[in-house]
Amino acid sequence: MDGLALLGIFLILYSVAVVWIAAKKPEKIWNMAKIRLFRKLLGEQGTVIFFYVFAVIAAAVGVWLMAK
Repeated sequence: MDGLALLGIFLILYSVAVVWIAAKKPEKIWNMAKIRLFRKLLGEQGTVIFFYVFAVIAAAVGVWLMAK
């Protein structure tokens, strides 16, 4: 396995973690300063949608890197 495949696997696992955070909203993570800023700018639902879109992009890049 080369470095790009490992990066692809990491991105896929990262996207799973982002989806979990967006779905479960664990209090410690959800109240971090950066996420509070996102919630202030985008609203609660907008932040969740942003996380889902970010996770899909990360997973797509991860799959692309693994296939390369």
